[in-house]
Amino acid sequence: MSPDVIPEAQAAPALADPAEKTGRAHSRARAARRRRIVVTASRVLLLVAVLGLWEVLSRAEVIDPFNFSMPSKIWDQIWTWVTHGTALGSLGEQIWYTLYEALLGWVVGVVAGVVFGIALGRITLLADVLGPYIKVLNSIPRIVLAPIFVIWFGLGPASKVASAVVLVFFPVFFNAFQGAREVDRNLVANARILGASDRRVTLQVVIPSATSWIFTSLHVSFGFALIGAIVGEYIGATKGIGLLVAQSQGTFNAAGVYAAMVILAVVALLAEGLLTFAERRIFRWKPTTSDS
Repeated sequence: MSPDVIPEAQAAPALADPAEKTGRAHSRARAARRRRIVVTASRVLLLVAVLGLWEVLSRAEVIDPFNFSMPSKIWDQIWTWVTHGTALGSLGEQIWYTLYEALLGWVVGVVAGVVFGIALGRITLLADVLGPYIKVLNSIPRIVLAPIFVIWFGLGPASKVASAVVLVFFPVFFNAFQGAREVDRNLVANARILGASDRRVTLQVVIPSATSWIFTSLHVSFGFALIGAIVGEYIGATKGIGLLVAQSQGTFNAAGVYAAMVILAVVALLAEGLLTFAERRIFRWKPTTSDS
């Protein structure tokens, strides 16, 4: 065989037909839609199965309906709160009070965590000095601080905001710190070669690079903010979902306790959805992986 002749098997592959590429893209899109439908249906079926089994076992008194209640009674309790209000006032007022405390604590905790995390991640001397103190404070069970905050700040929102702040701060801090440490050193070096000051490097290189790390912590930290607000209200408050839980427990109203938990779960899911939407809008430039 002449060396000038290229075997057909070794020849460069022909360019793919545009119609074939379009067909593959449509097939992947259909597969992704089918998978989303299957996942959603499975979730709904699992929830219906768990609630149905719970209802049946409670009505049959296989499990104690007084202690465990049942989904129908929980729904009745939520409906009563929605239509007739609670002993503390309207349900919307209780939700807003708790949400206000959680949101304020979340914002303060996130800002403080990002500022301290970026600062310690950028300034090695500061990290060496404050590192041991950060570790000691992180080792303290922060839930036990809630009674102290009630003593310090009273029964108003301030004590609940403080509880939310200490729960939010540390996950955000460690993610921001790690994000600042993981910045591509070549980017920093190139920025310095171009004459960027430390402030410009931090604002235009370090913080944007650490944003994905920070957003990862935001999904978890808002749930922590709700926990801080609820625990503070449970210990001592004038209104809020946590106080509803405490009153329901005090009157042995298991349906009321579960109803408050359901309301909190809905609030947390809505907040998670908003954070996910914001993250997708901010990181639109990132390539997305197609469902397999």
